[in-house]
Amino acid sequence: MAVKSGHERVLMLVKALPHAGDKHGETVCCAGVTPERKWRRQFPVPFRYLEDQKFIRWQWIEYDWRKPTDDKRPESQRVQEGTIRPGKEMPKKERAEFLHPLIVSSTLEAANNGATLALIRPRDTVFTFKKKRPEAINKERHGYTAAASQLSFLTQRQKPLEPCPYEFKFKYTTDDGRRHENICGDWETAAMFYRFEKISGEKDALRKMDETFNIEYPERGMVFALGAHSRYPDSWLLVGVIRLDEVDQLSLL
Repeated sequence: MAVKSGHERVLMLVKALPHAGDKHGETVCCAGVTPERKWRRQFPVPFRYLEDQKFIRWQWIEYDWRKPTDDKRPESQRVQEGTIRPGKEMPKKERAEFLHPLIVSSTLEAANNGATLALIRPRDTVFTFKKKRPEAINKERHGYTAAASQLSFLTQRQKPLEPCPYEFKFKYTTDDGRRHENICGDWETAAMFYRFEKISGEKDALRKMDETFNIEYPERGMVFALGAHSRYPDSWLLVGVIRLDEVDQLSLL
């Protein structure tokens, strides 16, 4: 009989862009792996309202969960409110070797293994950006404003999230030789834009992102985290862009 609830310890790798929904308000879909390298998806996580429960990429967290009734993806867990406990951050020197066994050649390989989360090593990557249309930004802004208004009076108030004015994309090749193009749904990529913009303005922020994703990350090593859509399982979304060293196969022997 399938386990329907429990306690989990997970190394966090993914925070997707916040979703503004009618049911849960503003929430984030997160994902990571257990010490045994098993994928886990956490939803819904009201990340901006977690107060002392916030976490970062590469940080271990613990939480209680229940199996969702409206999400059949095997890795998905509904996080019980108030149970997240952030822990230690994984040292940089341990990351590549820990994640290396999880890397697959393509999302097709992952799907054939029954998985709906995958880590791939993209090749020949091209990062691009495009200004969003005003009507698209206004639609997102309206959604975030409506989501913020759904909060309980007991919840810490936050300003409605401001949509990122740019859409980021990656073109890349997987190890099976196929060429892909994905819109980047990684929240940390959007956060990078705002961080650079605050320091040196919009134009320079985009230049720095271009250097980061078209030069630095490909040269130093990069992986993509992708997840299958809950309603369209053949559609895989790019939800994490992760700087990760290449691993020398001899070092694993």
